[in-house]
Amino acid sequence: MGNHTVCVGNTLSCVVASLSAYSVYLFYVHIYSSHTALRNNVLHNKSLPSLVYLYLKYLIKTLKRRRTGHLYTVSSNKCEVVYTAIDCRFEVPLLRKFCSAAGYGWDYPDTEFRDTPLCFPEFLCHRLLLMVLTDGKFRLSPAGLVRVRQSLKTLQPVDELKKGPFMLQVQVQEYRELDAGVEVDICLCATSRTGCPVWESVLTLLSKRKLHNNSRNENPDQPNEPAPENVKQVKLRIPRTAGLQCMWSYSAFSPYRLLFLPTCLFGRLQSTPNLWMLSVCLAEVEKHKGVEVITTPVNISVQFREPLSLRSRVTLRFWETTNDRSQSSTQSLSFLVQPHGSNTSHMIGSISRSL
Repeated sequence: MGNHTVCVGNTLSCVVASLSAYSVYLFYVHIYSSHTALRNNVLHNKSLPSLVYLYLKYLIKTLKRRRTGHLYTVSSNKCEVVYTAIDCRFEVPLLRKFCSAAGYGWDYPDTEFRDTPLCFPEFLCHRLLLMVLTDGKFRLSPAGLVRVRQSLKTLQPVDELKKGPFMLQVQVQEYRELDAGVEVDICLCATSRTGCPVWESVLTLLSKRKLHNNSRNENPDQPNEPAPENVKQVKLRIPRTAGLQCMWSYSAFSPYRLLFLPTCLFGRLQSTPNLWMLSVCLAEVEKHKGVEVITTPVNISVQFREPLSLRSRVTLRFWETTNDRSQSSTQSLSFLVQPHGSNTSHMIGSISRSL
């Protein structure tokens, strides 16, 4: 009996020691090393902070700054918020996950004569974006930020990122105080191994004041649609798993998993991520109009209006327009996303290429 008690005691001691060692390891990997890494603004891609640490920072900053639509002051003399990841590598399995979840199909990268999807670099920047939103010098509450506008342009084919190590950067550009709240422009860019810019996008996020009425419809202007015979119309169904696909596929780079958790717990209908919807629209445009429409150099501008819920149906309309008012003729394609059977707009955008 005594020997048995001794054996049980030794086993428990080994278990406790193992758990203690594992806890120390987790603390070092996810907390201490991440905290140390954020002392620098330029980091090696493999040394980026863990998502566990960034999610904790996200929650802590949200609790500290509960007031949305308010521009906080910072004590630091340097208010610039910018993070750079160097020596990034193109990972084909990650690209396939993105294509499978975002409207292109799992075999898209193996298709000939097609460039890497235009939204994929933003997908790669999401950990850097989360670092910016949780930085102490970022002057808004990270909670409740809504994407209202986005511009995207390619200076070189995105496939240039496949040729060697590249650099990603996310930087806060400007804050603007409005009646509806505070807008912030955040620039995301990807640079090739030769130092030449390849891809750039500017996200405009709105931190809305709680007492302000819905301001996303204050500019009700709609694009002028041509004759019906010149408009291509595609009906799309947003699957119930769209949010889960994004949550699973984007989980290594964005806070979607964290943001979806409360809605799942309280049984609310999730809204469709704007990045997912934009990627699906560009994929559909490419399918019907050909890859030439989005071939570099290309400029895309988008406005986001009413949110879309999962398990809904939407109608995508797009048509070609030509602007001859400038010295160089510019051919563009306008697109519009609306809930099925509704006149409200979720997304309005245009794709232009200089001829």
